[in-house]
Amino acid sequence: MNLHRICCSLAATILALGLTSAGLPDQEAAVAPKPQPAAALQIEVCFVLDTTGSMGGLIAGAKAKIWSIANQLIAAKPTPKLKIALVAYRDRGDGYITLVFDLTEDIDAVYSNLQKFVAGGGGDEPESVNQALHEAVTKITWSPDREVLKIVFLVGDSPPHMNYGDDVKYPDVCQFAMQKDLIINTVQCGSNPRTTPIWQEIAQRSEGKFVAISQTGDMQVVSTPVDQDLAELNVALGATLVPYGHDEQRRLVAAKQAASEAAAAPAAADRLAYNVALGRGVQGVGDLVDDLKDGKATLATLKKEELPADMQAMTVEQQRDFLQQKAEKRQQLQARVHELLKQRQAFINTELQRRLQAGKGNAFDVQVARIIRDQARRKGIEYGDVAPPQSKQAGGEGR
Repeated sequence: MNLHRICCSLAATILALGLTSAGLPDQEAAVAPKPQPAAALQIEVCFVLDTTGSMGGLIAGAKAKIWSIANQLIAAKPTPKLKIALVAYRDRGDGYITLVFDLTEDIDAVYSNLQKFVAGGGGDEPESVNQALHEAVTKITWSPDREVLKIVFLVGDSPPHMNYGDDVKYPDVCQFAMQKDLIINTVQCGSNPRTTPIWQEIAQRSEGKFVAISQTGDMQVVSTPVDQDLAELNVALGATLVPYGHDEQRRLVAAKQAASEAAAAPAAADRLAYNVALGRGVQGVGDLVDDLKDGKATLATLKKEELPADMQAMTVEQQRDFLQQKAEKRQQLQARVHELLKQRQAFINTELQRRLQAGKGNAFDVQVARIIRDQARRKGIEYGDVAPPQSKQAGGEGR
C-alpha cells in the first residue's frame, strides 16, 4: 500500500471515529483536517488558447485530455497542489477578444469552462495574441511565492497583431513575466512560417520552451477494456456524494457529477483517476463527506436548511451514522477504482508506446507534460517516471 492510500485510509478512519463518538462533539475535534506538509509543492498553469476557426481540432482534443494532463502533473512525489487557469483569445471584431478564467484547484470547473470553448472567428491570420498574453500575466492571480512553479502555455497557429497601438507588445509582456517568476512556453499548431520566429522569441525571452505540433494537436485518446467498469463505479461513487450548503452549491455538486457521467469514457476515467489520487469524491467544496474530512465544514455550525433534505429529519446520531456509511462506501469503491486504474494505465502505456513507434509521439498533451516535468526541477519537484522520448518534430527550447 502506498503512502497516499495509507493517508486516505487514516483520514476515513478519523472521520468514522468523529462521527460515531457519543454526543455532538466540537467538530474540529471530531473530524481532524488532512495533515498538510510544512511546505506543500504547488504548480500553477495557465493555458492561453487560440480559439479561432482553425483551432477546432486542438480545442476538441484539449477537452478530451485536460483530466489526463492534470493526472500527469500531480504524479510527482509528494503530490503537488495543482491550479489551472484558462485564457481563450480570438481577435478584435470576433465574438470576443479574450475570455479569462482564473486559477483554481477545482479541475471540474476547469473542465466545465473548457467545454464552453468553441472554435470560431478569425480569418485575417494575425490574432490578439499580445492582449491574451498580457492578461495571462497580469489578470491571473499568480502566487507571489517564488517557490511555486508558475507556467504559461501560449497555444496557437497565427502571429500577433503588431499594429494595435493600445496593445502591450509581447517583448514587454515577457519582461513582466520574468519579474513575476513566470515561465512562458509556446506551442505552435501547424507550420505558419510567420508564427514560428515569434513563438520562438517569446519562449526565449521568458526562459521557456518552444514546440511545434500538428494543427489538430494529435491528442491520443485511448479506450480500454475496463472503461465500462469504471463508468459504473463512477455512478456508484456519485451516490456517495452528500451535497450541502446553499441551493447553488448543491446544484453545482450535482452538475459536476452529471457532467462526469455524460463525458466520454476515457475522459470520465481520467477524472476518476484524478479524484482517487487526491482522495476526493468531487472537486471543489460542496460535498459534506469531503468537506468534513478536510476541515472545510463542521456539523455543529451548519444550519438545518443547509443540510440535504434526507438529513434534516435525522437525529444527530442518525446523521453521524449516515455520513459514516457514505464515507465507508466511498472508500470501498475508490479501492476498486484504484485497482482498475492500474490495469487501465498498463493498457494505455502499451498502446501509446505502439503509437510512439509509429511516429505519433508529438501530441499536445505529451509535450505539455514533458515540458512541465522538466521545468518542475527548478522548484525541486521531481517525477519518478520518465516522460516519453522527445519527438524529432518538436521544436527547440529557450535559454
